[in-house]
Amino acid sequence: MDESNINWILAIACLLAGIGLGALGYHLLNSGADGMQRLRQRLAERDRELSALRDGMDEHFDEVGRLTETLRQNGEALAARLATDADTLGARSRPARGLTMGEAATAADEGSDNSPPAPRDYADGSGGTLSEDFGLKEADSQDGEKLDAPRY
Repeated sequence: MDESNINWILAIACLLAGIGLGALGYHLLNSGADGMQRLRQRLAERDRELSALRDGMDEHFDEVGRLTETLRQNGEALAARLATDADTLGARSRPARGLTMGEAATAADEGSDNSPPAPRDYADGSGGTLSEDFGLKEADSQDGEKLDAPRY
C-alpha cells in the first residue's frame, strides 16, 4: 500500500502544482489584458476630447464667418452712405481709383523738371579734399599759375 499512497500523493502534488502554475499564468497574462483595457479607456477619452475640440472649432469658424459677413455688410453700408453724402454735397460720387492718363502724363512731366541732379565726385567751390589741386603748394609754381594734375 505504500506504493499506491505514493502514487496518490504524487498525483495530488502534481495537481496542486498545476493549479498553482495555471493561476500564476492567468495572473500574468491577465495583467496584459488590464493594460489593454486601460489603453482602450484612455483612447476613448482622447477621442471624446478630440471630437469636442472639433465641434468647438466648427462653432468658432462659423462665428468668425458670421462676423466677417457682418463687417463686410457694414463696410458696404458705410460706402453707400458716403456716396450719398458726397452726392448731396455736389462732389464726385465715387473717388477715382488710380491715376487717369492725363494725370499720369502731368505727373511724368513734373517729374522730369524736379529730377535730382546727377551725383558728382567733387564739391562746389575750391579747397575741398577731392579738388584736383589739393595738397599742392603755391610756392612750387614759379609763374604763380596753378599746375594741373596729370591725367592718365
